[in-house]
Amino acid sequence: MTPERMVECVPNFSEGRDPDVIRAITAAINSVPGVYLLDEEHDADHHRAVMTMAGEPDAVLEATLRSMAVAVERIDLNRHHGVHPRIGALDVLPFVPVAGISMEECAQLAREAAERIWNRFRVPCYLYEAAAQGTARRNLEVVRKGQFEQLREAVKMDPTRRPDVGGPELHPTAGATAVSARKFLIAWNVWLRTEDLTVSQQIAKVIRQSSGGFPCVKALGLPLASRGLTQVSLNLTDFEKTPPGLVFDAIAAEASRRHVEVLGSELIGLVPRSAVDGEFREKLRWMNFRESSILENRIDAKAAQRQREQAATASTPERRVGY
Repeated sequence: MTPERMVECVPNFSEGRDPDVIRAITAAINSVPGVYLLDEEHDADHHRAVMTMAGEPDAVLEATLRSMAVAVERIDLNRHHGVHPRIGALDVLPFVPVAGISMEECAQLAREAAERIWNRFRVPCYLYEAAAQGTARRNLEVVRKGQFEQLREAVKMDPTRRPDVGGPELHPTAGATAVSARKFLIAWNVWLRTEDLTVSQQIAKVIRQSSGGFPCVKALGLPLASRGLTQVSLNLTDFEKTPPGLVFDAIAAEASRRHVEVLGSELIGLVPRSAVDGEFREKLRWMNFRESSILENRIDAKAAQRQREQAATASTPERRVGY
């Protein structure tokens, strides 16, 4: 049985290459009763791992703190190099309402998480989107400008760059964490058959909101050196305002103008059932989408698995040893 109050949390860790560290993070999440680890994605080029968990708010908060302990101990940003922007070992920590919990309650949960992260690990936090303390830091790209290397110097001289919780200086190896409450976000990458990074960067600039493109679209052009490709890496923060098919069509049109082939879309994490229609399934040319990629399906499957495990444990006869 799933809990009446459920929150989703999608922590992003700056580690995509060391399987031992990734296993330690997943073990920390799985160690908390009442939490379902729904999905994990990691990529060597991005040097990043994305975990998706859901459960009761207090349990999810505890799971984030246990996974944060691993990140602080095992990840050193001074030795971290990947194509994805980052400011922290646990880089971003968004909370998303699923059932029986409001966005404002998720914002309060995010603020509590930030306070506990600072008090326990001395990693300062920035608050963005619905958890932000003002409009200036609602957008993650504003918070993460300059990444870890520039931000750790900027906070020493510029009061406007200092964290919302803790600090003012960053943790020497774990940096800072950006914590938020937000709507469901669809994260995906569109792969292009070209090694020319300027192509994916130009397309990203055309479609993203900050450059005058589609509302609710964040996009970067990134290299995939290990595959000899590039990609347009996307975050769609409100799929009801901007349908993902519209964004994909624009990318395909821009790629065609540049005589570049679109190989398809790679989903990162999960999507809510309300986003999945015929257009979503067919138009975006998914390389990895399946029924288990739907959030509600994954929650139901995990809950059923846990019930089977509990039933098996209850039916196992106690072994008695005679003397």
